[in-house]
Parts: sequence; C-alpha cells; structure tokens
Amino acid sequence: MTSPNSRIRRRGTMMAVALVAASILVLEIGVFNLPFWSTLSASTDSTSAANTLGPGLSRLDSGLLQVTDPTTAWMDVSADGSSSYARIDPVSSTSATGRSVSERRMRPVPSTVHVRLDSDGHAGRTRSIDVDVPRSLYLRTTATATIRLWVQEPKGTLLPVSALRANVHVPFQISVTRVLAMTALGLLLIAWRPGSSWWTIELDLSRRRQRAVLVGSWMALGVGCAAYVIPQLISPGSLSFHAPGNYTYDFNQYGHVAEALSQGHTWLDLPVPQELASSANPYDPIERERLLREGVTPIYWDYAFHDGRWYSYFGVLPAVALFLPYHLVSRLWVSGGATMPPSCAVALLLTVFVILDSALVLLLIRRIRPHVSLAIASMAVTVSVLGAGAAYLAYQRDFYSVPVVFSLALSAAGLILWLTAETDGTGRWVARWGTAPGVSIPRIAAGSLLMAANLGSRPSFIMLSLLAIPIFHRQLSQIIATTIRPHAGHAVRGLLTAAGVSILPAAIVVAPLLWYNRIRFGSLFDFGVDYQITVVDMTAYSTPAANILPMMGYYLALPFHTIDSFPWLATSPTPLTHWSYTEPLTMGLFVSCPLVALSLAAPLMRRRWRGTGMWPVLASCTALGLMMMTLDTIKGGLGWRYMSDFGWILSIPAVCVLAWLLPAPPPSSLPAPDKTGRSITRRILTITMRTVLLMVLFWTILAAVSSMLVIGRDNALIRSDPMLFHTVQSWFLPWL
Repeated sequence: MTSPNSRIRRRGTMMAVALVAASILVLEIGVFNLPFWSTLSASTDSTSAANTLGPGLSRLDSGLLQVTDPTTAWMDVSADGSSSYARIDPVSSTSATGRSVSERRMRPVPSTVHVRLDSDGHAGRTRSIDVDVPRSLYLRTTATATIRLWVQEPKGTLLPVSALRANVHVPFQISVTRVLAMTALGLLLIAWRPGSSWWTIELDLSRRRQRAVLVGSWMALGVGCAAYVIPQLISPGSLSFHAPGNYTYDFNQYGHVAEALSQGHTWLDLPVPQELASSANPYDPIERERLLREGVTPIYWDYAFHDGRWYSYFGVLPAVALFLPYHLVSRLWVSGGATMPPSCAVALLLTVFVILDSALVLLLIRRIRPHVSLAIASMAVTVSVLGAGAAYLAYQRDFYSVPVVFSLALSAAGLILWLTAETDGTGRWVARWGTAPGVSIPRIAAGSLLMAANLGSRPSFIMLSLLAIPIFHRQLSQIIATTIRPHAGHAVRGLLTAAGVSILPAAIVVAPLLWYNRIRFGSLFDFGVDYQITVVDMTAYSTPAANILPMMGYYLALPFHTIDSFPWLATSPTPLTHWSYTEPLTMGLFVSCPLVALSLAAPLMRRRWRGTGMWPVLASCTALGLMMMTLDTIKGGLGWRYMSDFGWILSIPAVCVLAWLLPAPPPSSLPAPDKTGRSITRRILTITMRTVLLMVLFWTILAAVSSMLVIGRDNALIRSDPMLFHTVQSWFLPWL
C-alpha cells in the first residue's frame, strides 16, 4: 500500500503538471496571440497598395525601394483605427532577384531593415524587421488617421519592401519552438517547486533508475550535439572575411595550425605582405592602419606575427587532438583534407565538459552531504554549468572558445581522477605511505597528465594543478614526516615514487609544449601572446594598475542594464580611468549567476566540513578562482570568455556550500505541520528557502538566455543570425 505522504505528493505533482500545462496553453493561445484576438474586427481596408512615398525613397523597376535621402525616407498610409497593427509587405523573391547578376553583386539587398512607425504624427519606437520572418513585419500603431513609416537606413540602401498596409488582421500562430521552451521551463518548475518529491528523494546513483536518468540525459545531450555537428561538417561555411582597406578576419586558426603540423612546420601557410614584413614596427596599430590605407593586404587580425611569418598564439593541443586527426582522416574523401569548423569543436568539447562537470559536481556534493536530494543535485549541476559560462560558449562557437572549453574538459576530468584516487591500499598499482590512505598510481598519473595539458590549451588553467596539494595533503604530510626521520631510506623511495607518479606524466606533456614554443619564438616560455596583431602594441603594453581593481569589480558585480525595447537587456557601461581592452558585458558573474557568490563562504566552512576532508580543496578552489580572475584582468583585460576561466572553479565550492545549506529532509515533502510554533516556523522557512532558490535559478537561466540576444554585444545575434533574432523577437509581438 502507498503511504498517505506518497499519495499527497502524487496528487501535488499531478496538480503541478496540470497547472503548468494550462499555463502554457493560456500563454500560447491567449497571451502570445493577443494581436490575433485584438484585430479580429480589423477592416483590412487599406489604400497602401499605392503608398505615398517621401522624397527620400524611390521605386525601382524591380519593385525594390531605394533610399536616396535618409532625412525624407518615409511612406504614408491612411488608417481607420480598426486595427492596432500595420504590416510591411515585402517584395516577392522573384521581383528582388529579377535584377541583373552584376547589379545583385554590386548592390546587395539586406533582409534586415531598421524602421520607425509614427502614428498620427506621434513618434514611435525604432525597431528592426526581417523580411524573411513574416511575423516581424507587423508593427504596433495607435493611429486613427495616418501612419508614417520611416526607413532608418543609409543612402543608397535597397529595400525589399513593396508597401505598408494599415487596418490589418494579424494571423493566429502557434510556435512549436516557443512551446518547447515553455515546456522545458515548466518541467524545471515542477521538479524544483517547494513541494516536489525531488526534495525527498535521495541522490543514490547505485539505484538503477537514477543511473538510467543520468545516462539518458547524457545520451540526449550527445544526440543533440551530433544533430548540430554532422550538418556543419557536411556543409561548412566560410571562415575568412575581408573588406578592402581593412583587416582580414580568418576564424580558421586551428585549421591552419593542423595543416601546418601535417606539413611538418609550426608557422602557418598564409601569405605575408612584404610591406608588413619590412615595416619598422608591425605591432604598431598606427603603422598597420597606414599600410591598410595603402592597400596592403592581407593583414590577419588576432594572429601572431613573428620574423616575417604568421603563427597562432592559441594553445596547440586542441589542434593536435581534434583538428589534425580530422584533417588527416578527411583526406579519404576530400582531396588534400578538410578543415573542422571551430563551431563543431566547441560543440563536441562542450558536450564532453557538461558530462564531466556533472559527474564532478555529483561526486563533490555527496562528500559534503552524503544524503543530498535530487533537487539540490540537479540545481548544483545547473549552477556549475551556467557558472562556467556554458551559455556564452555555446553561443560564441568560434576559435576563441575552443581553448577555453578544451581546458574546462581537461580540468574536470583531471579533478575527477585525483578526487577518486584514494583506495583502501590494496591492489597492484597502489602507493601507500605510513598511515595515510593509499592512492591509485594510474589515476594520479592520468590526472597529472590532463592537468598539465592545460599549458597547451589555456595556460591559465595550469594553476589548477595546485589543487593536488590540498587533495593529497594527507599523503604529502606523511611523506614529509617520514622523510625527515633518521634512516628513512624507505621514505625517500616513497618520495621519489610520489614525485615520479605526479611529475613524470606532466613532463611528458609540458616538455614538447615548451619545445614547440622555442621552435616558434626562440624561448621555452614565450607563447607568442605579445606578437598578436590586435588593437594595441602588445610588445609594449601592460594593463594600467589603476584599472585592475575596477575591472575585477566589473567581472564579479557589474549590474545589469535594462532598456524599453527587445530584448529589454543591454550591455552595461564599464568606465575606466585609463584605456584597457574591454569587451561589452551585460552583467557580472555574481549578478548573472548569484549562487556562485556562495564560493566566498567556502573558506569559512572549516569547522562544518571538518569530517569530510574537503575543506582544503574547496577553499583552495575559491582562492585559485580569484587568482585566475586577477591574472586574466592583468593579461587580457575585460573579456566575456575570460569569465569561464574563473567562473567554473568558483562554482565548484559554491555548489558545495549550497548542498550544505539545504540538506535532504526526512521522507516527507515538507515538515509536517502541528500545533507547535517551532514546526510551523520550520515549514515556512523551508518553503521560503526553496522558493527563493527556485527564483534565483530561474533568473540565472533567464540572464543566460537574454544575454545571447543583446544587441550591443560582440558578435551580436542580430548580425550573425538576423533571422533567428527576429524570429525570437516576433514571439513577443504584443509587447513590441
């Protein structure tokens, strides 16, 4: 027989599912389709077939409009007030492509147009539309007499616009993608709500059902990755862009490195202009601008230039591990070999990282709280993944993200090996020193090799190798204690064994990487960062000391900035007293993912975590995260991708603090109410804590998704994929 509590939880879950389903139905049919319901009585009577054009617009024979004067580029249409929407009719594709081939090449027609709709003389709001997204062509209006559409594009722009129509009826639309997005959020709400059974089920991966769910989620992630990667490999897009008088932007750095290595040299097989090679200082931006004005090309942006040759200053291991094997294998079906797009590498590596990171988080929180609930476990994994900047890396799938996500995966795997290296002291490949627990030699060796490999990907991650000290502090203490004793020959042998187990595997990776540096730049420790062709002469630049603390403050606590137009979030200003490299950011780490701030409490948990043996490790994670942030600030400035360096390692102690704050309750959804004030207070406190945690996590997800849509960011979606941007924008038509 089922217990009363089980029946209550089952009824609660059924009610939550029904409420979520009803909410999605109401939102999709009612709220998001408000334009349809509000325009049912629209007259659809419009004289817009022959709009009045302003002097700044002219109609071409092809049907396109051309902006001749941006100050008078408008079109008028009469309205009767029966509809609160007007519609822009695009030129048919047949008309648009009816121009000659030479005309289409010289004068491309943009699909995205910036417009402003004025109603009865009252200025409206500027927004963009995409002629390939029909829903985005509807514009709100309060006009009862005249509507004027201003075209806010430069002179000479060709517009695929045929007419402006008033008094229109907006069609009904069901968006499958939007429904799926709401369903995903609804499932999280059901799982994480205060009364969910997930708060009472203990995380126990020895249970077949829980293992099946975890492995199933990993497999689903892998299937999604394959669905993205395979089409990209079949039909890769262009990775090189050049405009006359400007730099050449080639995003195939790792592909060029793979090709160079396959040919037996380290320099990239790219053309070098003689004028650049013979210039007095090719790293001086002013000198390069002069060369560009004189027509010198190509000058590759963000490549390293040294001794008259092009190099990549990014870590070489991703090229060796992914790009080179693909290049060699692809020779079976492509003459000369193909190049793996960086987006595929990022997708593959990010999938591996998410799987490894979730395993690492589950391992750690079980050590902090042996009886942790499924709710806390799933929340902890979510915080760690988002704290690592997975949303940014999934969006910014270019070569810049490759070394970051590669090192994230390396570090997660290395930490798992080290944290599970302790054994009961038995077995063939086990080392044991005195009373300290034995350790697995293969796991220590493999972990050391992976952590050292960060030097060939994202060198700042090499700092995480220091975590070996707190992880194996008992073994190290035992070795030191026995070594200093008289007649401690066996201890010396143990010391040599420990050094060999940890240092030799690392040396196997580090030695070739340092020699690779020497071959390229003449020094073992010169990674080529100072030779990059970028906004400043890196050979003579250093971050002003006055900027370091403000930039660190921006990294952690930059507030978000809202605006009154889609996506209602904008980049926040980051003023500095001196110039430094700054990438537009939307918000700091502790603002976008507030629970990561719990990492600052880890050093204070010594007494509470005394029995777990994890306090030295987690406190060191906090310290190393702050050190990595300081290093990134000094060496790189203020960059969005740099937040992944320290964001992930800070999220590790943060989720452990979270697991400690909210332990698994007794086998009931909530503390049973009784007549005592203490029980009622406990019940209210539990509900409040769970509700606050739910709201914070939903904010974290919202911040991650909204940041992808921000217009002012680098590689903004409105430029990189305007159709996707305007599709999402059109979902919110009632509020545009």
